[in-house]
Amino acid sequence: MGQAYEVGRSALSAGRGVLEMMQIHLSAQMGVLRRASTLQEAQEILRAAGEIYLESLSPYEMAHRGFREANAALRHLNELLEQEARRLARELHDEASQLLAAAHLALEEAAQDLPGHQERLGRVKEILVQVEGQLRRISHELRPAMLDDLGLGPAIRFLADGVSKRSGVAIVAEVLAQERFPPDIELALYRIVQESLTNAAKHSRARSVHVKILHEEDSIVCRIQDDGEGFNSSAVVVGRGGRGLGLTGMRERANSLGGTLEIKSSGEKGTLILVRLPLGS
Repeated sequence: MGQAYEVGRSALSAGRGVLEMMQIHLSAQMGVLRRASTLQEAQEILRAAGEIYLESLSPYEMAHRGFREANAALRHLNELLEQEARRLARELHDEASQLLAAAHLALEEAAQDLPGHQERLGRVKEILVQVEGQLRRISHELRPAMLDDLGLGPAIRFLADGVSKRSGVAIVAEVLAQERFPPDIELALYRIVQESLTNAAKHSRARSVHVKILHEEDSIVCRIQDDGEGFNSSAVVVGRGGRGLGLTGMRERANSLGGTLEIKSSGEKGTLILVRLPLGS
């Protein structure tokens, strides 16, 4: 039996799947059965072959359990990170808003005491308004309250509008899935789109990005296409590029929910990111 386990371990290391293992097992089994001279001998061969086959699949079962445990740990880590982001966003919004309100009041008092400096004080007030806008944006991107309150569509469109205004990239966000989905699905998609738009604006020199989200049967699909400079997606994902950490995080978010993330990139056609997340029944 120890040899059967080693065979399975070697096959797993070589990238052979369970179906390939079954084909090899059946081929070997048929070869041995031809030598059986009686029904009882054939039955003994089948029993022993079944035990050997099950033992050879033990490494696959262990790998599957390890994958499930890793996914559970990753989902728990993402939940902790999102909880911390929510706390920071709330503190940033509440405390900074109070300080800025106090600054506006102090500025109004100064304007009354310094009537000859209205223009200069007005510029300071404009700066404070800009700071308020930036803090709202940062707070939203840390933890989009709009996602919790209004759903995926409004949150994605708000995000796309903000990135477009800051970067100058034309972004079309087409969210055809209007219904609400499980919170972890919505949040994962939001973060994947957020990272994709950041990459398109910072790295690919894209002029336009098209985001499309739709509900297909038992899954939700997100397609993100830009017209920027392509890249070697395989090299970047394994860490040989500036975007590696972000792309790896996107793929891990999808994998942790049992989904898939594909990246297709070329210099002529830009980058396409295709995400598919399964929905529970």
